[in-house]
Amino acid sequence: MKRKLRMGMVGGGRGAFIGGVHRIAAAMDGLIELTCGAFSADPEKSRASGADLMLPANRCYGSFEEMILTEKSLPEDIRMDFVSIVTPNHMHYEPAKLALDNGFDVICDKPLSFTMEEARDLEKTVAETGRVFALTHNYTGYPMVKQAKRMIADGKLGAIRKVVVEYPQGWLTNKEEDMNYKQAIWRTDPKQSGIAGAMGDIGTHAENLAEYITGLRIEALCADISIFVPGRLLDDDGNVLLHLDQGAKGILFASQISAGEENNLRIRVYGELGGLDWSQQEPNSLIVKWHGKPMEIYRTAVGDLYPETKAHYRIPAGHPEGYLEAFANIYRNFAYAVIAKKEGKSPDPIYDFPTVQDGVRGMQFIQRVIESGKSNQKWVKF
Repeated sequence: MKRKLRMGMVGGGRGAFIGGVHRIAAAMDGLIELTCGAFSADPEKSRASGADLMLPANRCYGSFEEMILTEKSLPEDIRMDFVSIVTPNHMHYEPAKLALDNGFDVICDKPLSFTMEEARDLEKTVAETGRVFALTHNYTGYPMVKQAKRMIADGKLGAIRKVVVEYPQGWLTNKEEDMNYKQAIWRTDPKQSGIAGAMGDIGTHAENLAEYITGLRIEALCADISIFVPGRLLDDDGNVLLHLDQGAKGILFASQISAGEENNLRIRVYGELGGLDWSQQEPNSLIVKWHGKPMEIYRTAVGDLYPETKAHYRIPAGHPEGYLEAFANIYRNFAYAVIAKKEGKSPDPIYDFPTVQDGVRGMQFIQRVIESGKSNQKWVKF
């Protein structure tokens, strides 16, 4: 394929945070260009946002429906190739469904949808249409996460016994949603966020990272869910005990009222032979602790690393790679899959990315955590 993929974006207009992140990530490898967009539910704001991004006026749409249907009618050498959805949770399903049904591949922010029913329908639609679908659980894009996953898959730690994954933030320690803070307003609003607050927003990242790195699946959980800030409508803190397959046990906590914390996603995995420790705030290091042997520290771009690891770093050792690069790896790998499909080839599995099935797992996690948190019968099957 001799051209860039053409991207249409839903959401991400003026005042949005994550839209800019997606655009940077999409552009980083030179495989994708932003072609069109419906950047806001407000048509005027959408068109103004498109103008800010220097898009032609006729490719700045007033709604996602207008964008998808109009782009479908354009000649194949002009229209967009895929849709990027960067809206609040309640607006994931409809544009994703419409895009898939009209022949467009999709990359969507997490969680997958607003309800479990929507998630199941998207999973079915992806299977029926054969389109490529990616979910931006961007933390799986880090090179040292790939290294950890492969070490566990190769049995370096032995049988996995315990998983501890945590995601504390402190930005909602006060009632920021009453201070006209857009990011807090929609994340704490059940009409936009869904049935979960912190557990839906960051707990799903912890769940996805635990399952991705270990290759294990949660089978049952027991949750304690709290709302610490008076008047808040959705959970801002939660603690979850996990039963994973193959007999492993786990602990997961997610909190947005951990005062002083920034974005401290961390995972520790312990097997029969040793354990590993990775933190998103120090992402270029993977600490491996052995039973009866000295500790090791693996570093991005240093030494004999797995091919999966090497495929996901970009610059020489000692130059920090972080959030944006990991996010870009998801977009790049998605682009490789779309290009391979257009060329009638199978994508290289080394360039993996979260799929619609991961999104369904995330929605199951949200549903079961909230169910357990509200129930006196604490253990629920996943």
